[in-house]
Amino acid sequence: MPQPQDPKALFGTTPIPKLFLTAALPGAVGMLVASIYGTMDGILVGNFVGETPFAAINLAMPFVIVLFAFGDLIGVGSAVPISIALGEDRDDDANNLFTCSCLMNVATGALLGMLLWVLAPTIFELMGATGQLARLATTYLRVYAAFAPLTTIGYALDNYLRISGRIRRSLFANTFMAVFGALIEFVLLGPCGLGVGAAALSYSLSMLSGVLIAVWPFVRGGLQLRFVRPRFSRADVFEVFRCGVSTFLDNVAGRITSIVMNAVLLAMGGEQAVSIYGCAMFAEGIIIPLIYGTLDALQPAVGYNWGAREYGRVKRIELWCFGTVAAISALWIVILNAVPQHIVGLFLPSAEGGFLAEAVWALRLFSLALVVRWFAFAAQCFLVSVGDARGATLMAVCSALAFPLPLIWLLMPLGLTGMWLNNAANSVLTSILGCILLLRLRNRVRAMRA
Repeated sequence: MPQPQDPKALFGTTPIPKLFLTAALPGAVGMLVASIYGTMDGILVGNFVGETPFAAINLAMPFVIVLFAFGDLIGVGSAVPISIALGEDRDDDANNLFTCSCLMNVATGALLGMLLWVLAPTIFELMGATGQLARLATTYLRVYAAFAPLTTIGYALDNYLRISGRIRRSLFANTFMAVFGALIEFVLLGPCGLGVGAAALSYSLSMLSGVLIAVWPFVRGGLQLRFVRPRFSRADVFEVFRCGVSTFLDNVAGRITSIVMNAVLLAMGGEQAVSIYGCAMFAEGIIIPLIYGTLDALQPAVGYNWGAREYGRVKRIELWCFGTVAAISALWIVILNAVPQHIVGLFLPSAEGGFLAEAVWALRLFSLALVVRWFAFAAQCFLVSVGDARGATLMAVCSALAFPLPLIWLLMPLGLTGMWLNNAANSVLTSILGCILLLRLRNRVRAMRA
């Protein structure tokens, strides 16, 4: 087994191109593999169990993401102060934050899992779902809720592995999770002929396998981060939530918007409109994790150097980040517009005529968001990395809630086309806000160094 790299040497002295290949590339590949599995989930459900189960998954998915958003809140929220603490040579504080955050994640998953299990039928009834659609959505959500105490910590462990220099372990955990989950889901949905509950079970089991792979190095010991006797303090808990709240609000507020969007689409175009929206979201789900994985993998490096006051190195890392995600977005725009019918066919194989034409139109309009959305992602991720919780939270709330909800109402006269344009209009507004916040932060840093 190769020895883990010293994270302080990795983040503080490694040349930027090598750091990018060592940290960002495996992180991006790991997230890409995980996103491919998410895409496969949609493909398998769409092909094996039909359009109504596919629509049910899209109704339930925002609540699943909200569930995991709490794990991401604690994971990202603790990763930032842990990285900064390591940069300031406060290793004991970093280890205590790590231990307390793991315990908080398990407890939060248990509580939320119980709530979602109980409330699932009421949730979908309030959204207007009835009959088979409501029953399937309830089943799907309840399976995730049952596994929540063991799986919500997965996103946090991925961050902790990277902070500890175990980047290959993180990549292996994500890859194994994706391959294992896809194989189980194929068997359960294909040869066994099971339904959406089996799809949720497959994903949950795959996440559990990733958690076990990721947690083992910490249980065994010998890493930069290690479990210690937890010392909970109000200040530490507040710091975790302060640093993670932007990512959390981005996830949760975005899911609120998705829930409202699904309800509006259900009223405007029925199950087909919801399925088209789901198809566009699954297609977007291929590229967004790749962008996020690139940026998230370098968050520990940015936080470490920010804590060490190496602002020039932070700037050089960010130039690589911004340039890379811009290139990734440009490539995906080309792909989406070159073969939209084939992409729709992956998720909705029975789509034809007007249904197919509307789905292709939706994909093309969704792709417009990527022209500028990469900048918004990179700006928000940078603000999170350096502990600018106020700016990152503002971006999160605006991009996920304050901008898209009013846009639903403003664009409603355009019918379904207006709904498909929502993402692009929101991305333009969020990117403008991100530019303003970055300029403000630059001026503050210049004033500090003067």
